[in-house]
Amino acid sequence: MRAALTVLVLACAAAAAQAAGYVPLEGGRFESVLPQGNVPTASVPVDIAPFALRETPVTVAEFEAFLAAHPEWRRDRVPSLLADAHYLSDWTAPAKASAPARSPVVNVSWHAARAYCASEGARLPTWLEWEYAAAADETRRDARADPAWRRRILAWYERTTPDPLPEVGGAPNAWGVRDMHGLVWEWVDDFNALFIAGDSRTQGDPDILKFCGAGAISVIDRDSYAVLMRIALLSSLGGADTTSNLGFRCAKSL
Repeated sequence: MRAALTVLVLACAAAAAQAAGYVPLEGGRFESVLPQGNVPTASVPVDIAPFALRETPVTVAEFEAFLAAHPEWRRDRVPSLLADAHYLSDWTAPAKASAPARSPVVNVSWHAARAYCASEGARLPTWLEWEYAAAADETRRDARADPAWRRRILAWYERTTPDPLPEVGGAPNAWGVRDMHGLVWEWVDDFNALFIAGDSRTQGDPDILKFCGAGAISVIDRDSYAVLMRIALLSSLGGADTTSNLGFRCAKSL
């Protein structure tokens, strides 16, 4: 009886998440490209709990509506501790964007992304959740062993970032999530915990980029270059930093 009730509650939560633009992922055993726990040289499967992920990255129009409801996050009002000088620098006015409404919002700090997700009753996904969802192609929930799929993802990194960015809504992967690759980089909640040396990064270390190299050494699967590049970028940032091709999507626990 209790087990049946648990299944029913999860099903209802998943349905509610999907209705709000979130796609439920059932979770399961997963091997990350990053070492887990105290085993730095071996792949250790971890259990991913069921969660829901936004189908697409947050768009310019959606963030514009967020600023209307939460004006404290406008670029002319947000404290410098929470966003750098490039925050929403591509917008024509503090609360008015120039990019297409359905393009992914970029130049957004981690703090602002967290605040947006909280306004939807959500949170940023963890790295493991993001990696778990991003491992899928159109038909397989884990396509990482396919060299052709890896080459297709890497082809994105060889192209110059277009201006303006394309609209969200690419082909869904096997989970039903869109635009995990080929559009923008994405914030994750625990970006500053990907590597042990994280506290040095937050203290003005002039050799900040050395952590990218350290991360490369730590990765278990060296062929996962696309994922490694994302780890390298995220591990070099602070919570107030922004870039012109870094957006975000939100997640919900089920």
